[in-house]
Amino acid sequence: MNYLPLIWRPVLEIAILWYVFYHLLVFIKGTPAVQVLKGLIFLIILFFISLVVTQKLNLVIISWILPRFLAIFLISFLIIFQPELRRGLAQLGQGSILGLFFREERITGEISEAVFLLAKKKIGAIIALEREIGLKPYIESGVFIDSKVASELIITVFMPHTPLHDGGIVIQNGRMVAAGCLFPLTHNPKVSKTLGTRHRAAVGLTDETDALVIVVSEETGTISLAREGRLTRNIDNESLTKALNSVFGSPKRPKFPFKRVFLKER
Repeated sequence: MNYLPLIWRPVLEIAILWYVFYHLLVFIKGTPAVQVLKGLIFLIILFFISLVVTQKLNLVIISWILPRFLAIFLISFLIIFQPELRRGLAQLGQGSILGLFFREERITGEISEAVFLLAKKKIGAIIALEREIGLKPYIESGVFIDSKVASELIITVFMPHTPLHDGGIVIQNGRMVAAGCLFPLTHNPKVSKTLGTRHRAAVGLTDETDALVIVVSEETGTISLAREGRLTRNIDNESLTKALNSVFGSPKRPKFPFKRVFLKER
């Protein structure tokens, strides 16, 4: 206990630095900034090596010039990474409590608008919203999209005679990550035999995960909601909005994959 006051500060500093560097690397991962960063790290290492060597050899002029390049280097860094810095500041603003509220409200509105338009036109659809159990195996069975949630895109995906309309959409962390995904059919004998394959797939996915699945019937245009292995039919706008609002605040963590079964409406 006597050493606790001496330990907590270094531990706190290490945790803060780890958090900052981790999110920095995640932020630039997959962007051109990765290659630029590698080049900058190489130049920094070369700079310090040159500085040590010139001081050892007493090269006065070069030792005087090298530190002056540091100011130029910092300005160059801001210029090179200007797009990434702008994007990072924008994402930081979106991550605020107020920004998160409006983001979730927009996503809920986009999904509801798309679902009720599809129901009105009697166009079949199935939309899975990931919660705590990851849906990675089902995402991999479809076509990767990684788009913001937009009602126009959802409607376009499920339009008849399009390549992806027989599969399902997966929404993960507030984004449409994939379409044309294949979900497992339920083996529950209590499920009505009159249900089409799309509804049975919705129940099947909620049998194995805690996802929330919205289904639009192609035959009747009714909206159903599947969760925890149960299907609730004839959902109205208020019930759908309440169910959607219960999803986006829940944490996400990947779990083990499950089986994949072809999904098609009968």
